[in-house]
Amino acid sequence: MTETLSYGLIGCGMMGQEHLRNIALIPGARVAAIYEPDAGMRAEAARLAPGAKMVGSIGALLALPEVQALVIVSPNYLHLRQLEEIAAIRPLPVLCEKPLFTDPADAPRLAALRAAYPAPIWVAMEYRYMPPVARLIAEAGAVTGGIRMLTIREHRFPFLEKVGDWNRFNANTGGTLVEKCCHFFDLMRVILRSDPVRVMASGGQAVNHLDERYDGQAPDIWDNAYVIVDFASGARAMLELCMFAEGARYQEEISAVGPLGKIEALVPGPGRFWPAHLGAPPVPQVIVSPRAPKGPRVLEVPVDPDLLAAGDHNGSTFYQHRGFNAVARGQGAPEVGLSDGWWAVAIGMAAQQSAATGQAVRFDQVDYAPR
Repeated sequence: MTETLSYGLIGCGMMGQEHLRNIALIPGARVAAIYEPDAGMRAEAARLAPGAKMVGSIGALLALPEVQALVIVSPNYLHLRQLEEIAAIRPLPVLCEKPLFTDPADAPRLAALRAAYPAPIWVAMEYRYMPPVARLIAEAGAVTGGIRMLTIREHRFPFLEKVGDWNRFNANTGGTLVEKCCHFFDLMRVILRSDPVRVMASGGQAVNHLDERYDGQAPDIWDNAYVIVDFASGARAMLELCMFAEGARYQEEISAVGPLGKIEALVPGPGRFWPAHLGAPPVPQVIVSPRAPKGPRVLEVPVDPDLLAAGDHNGSTFYQHRGFNAVARGQGAPEVGLSDGWWAVAIGMAAQQSAATGQAVRFDQVDYAPR
């Protein structure tokens, strides 16, 4: 690979900086320009990418002929608007952070974008690329003999502080089950290879952010939930989310079960949060448990330390960028396209709706699901 692919970044807060560190690990990749309105985040981005030009708008970013691909890492509620702006000015290959949109009423706008955008758009669903999760995805069918039950548990830390504290409110995020959990709903579809038909959920705000106030407003973002999803294949999946459980050894625990056996993936949280007095952070594991002959096998799935140091997502951001880099060069199609990102959001929206109303939600009865 001789030609360098030059990126423009839109947003360089905490997650944007993780993207900067991972682009730096990709051979033949560089960040040419950055649009970041916040002065503090802009200064940190300049430190991480000293050769990048700082610009004052998306239009100014797109006016630079050297920019060949884009990464959108802005607050959730801006993603769709910025994709539409890019489409109107200079549609380039885009890696867009999740979620694609936050308001159910905006689904027709996403449909129009999907129909007309002439370049590839890859939706950032990093959890697919965590090495232990990728191994579970690859082996689950053979180990289980066909998955009938899938469980995803995330026990983690509360939402971190963001610029302007935009992530404290449902209006900005789409709600926790969209903002945070679209990752897991995407995993359900990938692992089960099926689309959902019905969602039932219960969730709320029990512990986190209760005493915080922003311009006199109390945060309304949820910190716990159970979600059950029925799929067209007949399989069932469940998400258990708790965002006041950072004392757990593993942050994500995924299990898939079928008539032949069970496979699990155990993923630790960010190493920077692991208490130093406890020694080295846990190593990710995959556990294979056949029904016959009985005998669980524990397999360690270590992650390259350089990839762990580049971000908080168990090395997955690097693998995602490696794939996007190839697509931006014209080599294949996005592994996570607009329809995938749309489904992940729609399941989250249905879960938010179910938890708020106490009723199951069918996807053939809502107008925000992909068509």
